[in-house]
Amino acid sequence: MLTVQEITYFHPDKELLFENISFSLKKQDKVALIGNNGAGKSTLLKVIAGILPPAKGVIRSESKPYYIPQHFGQYNNISVAQALQIDNKLNALHAILQGDVSDKNLAQLNDDWTIEERSIAALTYWNLSDLPLTQKMDQLSGGEKTKVFLAGILIHQPEIVLLDEPTNHLDTHSRQVLYNFITTFSNSLIVVSHDRVLLELLNSIYELDKHGITVYGGNYSFYKEQKGIAENALFQQLEEKEKALRKAKKAERESLERKQRQDVRGKGKHEKEGVARIFMKTLKNNAELSSAKLKDVHSEKIESISSELKQVHQKLPDSRKMKMNFQNSSLHTGKILITAQDINFGYSNKTLWNKGLNFQIRSGERICIKGKNGSGKTTLIRILLGEIVPACGVLSRAEIKSVYIDQDYSLISDKLTVYEQAQQYNYDALPEYEVKIRLNRYLFSKDFWDKPCNKLSGGEKMRLVLCCLMIGNHAPDLFVLDEPTNNLDIQSIEILTSAINEYTGTLLVVSHDNYFLNEVNVNQTLEIE
Repeated sequence: MLTVQEITYFHPDKELLFENISFSLKKQDKVALIGNNGAGKSTLLKVIAGILPPAKGVIRSESKPYYIPQHFGQYNNISVAQALQIDNKLNALHAILQGDVSDKNLAQLNDDWTIEERSIAALTYWNLSDLPLTQKMDQLSGGEKTKVFLAGILIHQPEIVLLDEPTNHLDTHSRQVLYNFITTFSNSLIVVSHDRVLLELLNSIYELDKHGITVYGGNYSFYKEQKGIAENALFQQLEEKEKALRKAKKAERESLERKQRQDVRGKGKHEKEGVARIFMKTLKNNAELSSAKLKDVHSEKIESISSELKQVHQKLPDSRKMKMNFQNSSLHTGKILITAQDINFGYSNKTLWNKGLNFQIRSGERICIKGKNGSGKTTLIRILLGEIVPACGVLSRAEIKSVYIDQDYSLISDKLTVYEQAQQYNYDALPEYEVKIRLNRYLFSKDFWDKPCNKLSGGEKMRLVLCCLMIGNHAPDLFVLDEPTNNLDIQSIEILTSAINEYTGTLLVVSHDNYFLNEVNVNQTLEIE
């Protein structure tokens, strides 16, 4: 049905993104395309869709794939009907119904007399029943734009669908509709996603990296199991190489010590026998040469093992190389941090929520704020952080230190380099080498220190935020995350998850990612309407 053969792609600046990518898609295959940020997943989808030309290679497909992008800015100036590529048919249909039965209109409609009814039904399926087909796309939210394009699947019934991060802008209810749709969809899919709930529904995982594509013939759980087996094998190799290195260094030390004792005994014996001084000097030179050769033999073996050890370490996923030491809150568990009594927010006598919110937040709790898109989750966070005040009701807030991380990682200044950003949190005046050691722990090697922060990916910004908090020895009482996984690849989500699970203070998180919420042990929900 679809064959991708030896595809290579270069960035416009001639930098190689990936090369010799090959795989095939059969009818009813449902494939996840995963990989770290920057691996080229979205680009590969665009190449398959025919939007970008490959530098070399061939795409063969029995039918044109239907492509749903991750970003929709290019559609802002057109209508919903135009975005769905049904505007010409609709215009022809309306003209015919008004009496203009021209050959042009009939050819344009191509006997698709139900196009308008099908389009309205498709939008209704995605809870967009009130959306006119003439509506401009720039007046829609990100989630609504996504659902418009998802409706196109029902309208056009394509045999192959390409989805790029389809759940990024969807709320919990809309995600569930998408999960149900994918489960019952009978044609072929390639999905780029970091949504682990969605990945569980697909029957193959294709992992893209600089070496090519690795195929795992199962869903995300199967993929994780296989990766775990491979990682455990790497750790076993690592342990064996470290053991061999310790043994080689011990053997070198013992061998040299034994040689030194032999040389000392030999020298004493020759002195006692009255051997001539010139011969003694020759013996000394021979002993030193022998020691040097012995040391070279051991050094060569140690260097060989060290090189093998480095190669194994480089194969470890970045999340397993990191050394985290995340600080914790000093507040005792159960202390009341925030009390809200009938709080609401609004403008011009119009309130945001149907009724006032009543709740308490105590130290040590892990709480998720849930609500549909546009329900005011971020507004509630700003109230809780003291940035804005409620229009009515009473909010009591203890003296607490809080850290707020939004999905754009605004704590990071795009005007600074990575090292300069780290120095912003160097409250204890750590020497330069100490700051750089901490950067290394968070996988910011020497190559990153002078890199502008605006060149970092979402995952790199997230790591830099965590690193800055560690450098500043900042132990927040309240850790607030607003849609933290939206712009992260799976590996970065795992790093964030590990950091949060090391933290024992209070966690408040806005997220539609139920897999993530379970992994960070969220045990309470604050629902807003």
